[in-house]
Amino acid sequence: MRSSLADATGDRLELGAYLEDFDKHFWRAGSAGFWKLERQQTFREAGVKSWEAFFRGEWEKALSLLSEQRGHYERYFRKIADHGFGLHRVRVVEEPIAPYLQWELHLLHLKEQCGEDTRVVGLSDIALLESDDALPEIAIIGSSVLYEIIYDDDGNLAGGRKYTDSEVIAECKRIILDLHESGERLNSFFERRVAPLPAPAVHHLQA
Repeated sequence: MRSSLADATGDRLELGAYLEDFDKHFWRAGSAGFWKLERQQTFREAGVKSWEAFFRGEWEKALSLLSEQRGHYERYFRKIADHGFGLHRVRVVEEPIAPYLQWELHLLHLKEQCGEDTRVVGLSDIALLESDDALPEIAIIGSSVLYEIIYDDDGNLAGGRKYTDSEVIAECKRIILDLHESGERLNSFFERRVAPLPAPAVHHLQA
């Protein structure tokens, strides 16, 4: 996947331009749907109240704030369905599960209950794809636009690189579809590996 993107021409979009462009295309995904590959194990979600509570070490508060978002996500996924497409995600999970990822998997579990379609894969599932470098963070909207999502060194969203080459999009989408098909459904993974975990230790994140 890295080599496919390296050989293609993409337009670098700074954060504001990326968010605007993404939103313009998102609701036009159509029957081809929205597909996302999430590889990094840690991000920063400044401004998200639940993440901020998690980051402060207030785990029960973080989960409570997530629960309060159920109505929001039910409305959001109904809107997506009304626009005629689905939202699909492949989430790479390394073991042991990082504190941030433990929080995010609770969020993704809520989203799945509201309509998102998420599968989980491990490092062994992507080993052949990472012979040279880690997989990028990818979002594909329909069949006409692909974004390599860019984060800064601290894990903050910093923008994206937009690709419109149909062959590049098709190749990257094929990889994501294959991983999605072979991955474990999030619900079963969550009940087996995430729900039993104790509250994550996050004090080192604040250093």
